[in-house]
Amino acid sequence: MADASPAMETPDGIASAISDTCAEKATLPTGNMIGLGVLAGAYIGFGSLMAALLGAGAADLPYGLAQIAAGIGFSLGLILVILAGAELFTGNTLMTLPLARGRIGIGQLARAWCVVWIANFIGALSLVALALAAGVHLAGDGAVATSAIDIAAGKASKPALGILASGILANVLVCLAVWMAAGAKSAVDKVAVIVPPVAAFVALGLEHSIANMSLLPLGLLAQMTTGAALPAGLSWGAAGINLLWSTLGNIIGGGALGLVYWAVYLRGK
Repeated sequence: MADASPAMETPDGIASAISDTCAEKATLPTGNMIGLGVLAGAYIGFGSLMAALLGAGAADLPYGLAQIAAGIGFSLGLILVILAGAELFTGNTLMTLPLARGRIGIGQLARAWCVVWIANFIGALSLVALALAAGVHLAGDGAVATSAIDIAAGKASKPALGILASGILANVLVCLAVWMAAGAKSAVDKVAVIVPPVAAFVALGLEHSIANMSLLPLGLLAQMTTGAALPAGLSWGAAGINLLWSTLGNIIGGGALGLVYWAVYLRGK
């Protein structure tokens, strides 16, 4: 067993805590699940706005530094989800852990995933609509809109297999951030362990379905409202395809991570 610092729970302790938390999440009343899911979609949307803003502001930086800056800004979203409390679909893919322990059934897992995914979508679209009404995309003489359009175009242009693989990698990193935050014992420590993996997945250009629920509509609607040229391949249909394959990839990545930790720390207990 790995040693733990005073600021962190042990790895097997984190596994037990995540199992307990996910079991509780899977049995939330539907109304609570929807409300918290809407909040999570909006919180991640705030992260998307920060990524677009910093992407515009870092246009003159070398590629890697600009992406890292956007990733650090985007981490605001998961920080809000974890510290303020909300239901995020991608984090809930770790429900495979209590499923493997027999603490929840497949029906409860499917219900939680479907309800929260839809609620996240509603929250993300609501946040984008409010941001556009507020004129956030017009900041920097339209530089934020251009950044949002470029981000959306990059995501829409990927092939299905690439989105699937990218979704797997993205949610491994996101779930590791959730995992480590569950083991951290103070708000400062939680923030410290959330930022690096989240910044990494954004900097690497990986696909997170809930982030894309705000990033793709933000780019598409910013293009419509500003009259900017529509990049080739960017369309609502392409956005839908991205959400389909990124969601499947996120399920595989997060679900597999939960099963590995179950097998290592909790199987037989």
